[in-house]
Amino acid sequence: MGKITQNLISKTRTNLVLQRSLAVLSLAIITGLLIICTNFQTSAVVNSKFRNVAYNISTSYSLGEKFIQKVHPLPSTLASWENKTNSGDYFDKITPTEVGYLIWSSFPVRVKIEIPTGINEQQAQLWVNNVLQSVQEWSVYLPLEVVEKAEIADIKIFRKAPPLQLEPNSKIPRARSALTSYETYTNNNILLHRFTILLSPSQTGEYAKAAARHEIGHALGIWGHSPLQTDVLYFSQVRKPPSISARDVNTLKRIYEQPTSLGW
Repeated sequence: MGKITQNLISKTRTNLVLQRSLAVLSLAIITGLLIICTNFQTSAVVNSKFRNVAYNISTSYSLGEKFIQKVHPLPSTLASWENKTNSGDYFDKITPTEVGYLIWSSFPVRVKIEIPTGINEQQAQLWVNNVLQSVQEWSVYLPLEVVEKAEIADIKIFRKAPPLQLEPNSKIPRARSALTSYETYTNNNILLHRFTILLSPSQTGEYAKAAARHEIGHALGIWGHSPLQTDVLYFSQVRKPPSISARDVNTLKRIYEQPTSLGW
């Protein structure tokens, strides 16, 4: 990465992507929007105000195939987490997918921050630093590692405008500030997943950092939104972006106590 990022750790892993027949599913989540794709892919779509979230669900598995879901041991960072303020959580707002909750079971989760193009080096450095800080904030609660090679990354983050969103009952597309999507694949007969995060270039400064913090929360498994403005996963952008709250971590911990087909 040159001057922008240094001392990144590279690893190698061979990924085997298994594609099968497309199966049509129906699932109403928050807005009830459903898009059918090839492979199992899901997107958390957020407009410029973090509103109107839509989850797009499809799968490469046949309808007759059953997903075996089991509980993974809690990662040590979450096992040792204690909320002494009794802040509660918003676990009831989290929606499991067709393969269960979006839980990582192999650590550290590898994150690739793509170098922005089309801007000068100073601007690119600032953007990378903002995203990197958000990664470091979440790494307190789940082990994360920034890597140099995109092909081994579990989460890839780009400075790129998400596709325009067409509002219900409107023909006028609207810009979105971020989009988080994932897909599943198999490696050695183990079901795995990986995420892609798009952060709009229109987000700068603290708002760019807040957008990254919010979307990384989705990528770590918080597949839903909080109703409180004091939480990072609040559904709308706020004037003063919050830090990761006890409620965010409480929710994350409860998610990692749930069964999933991922990692098995």
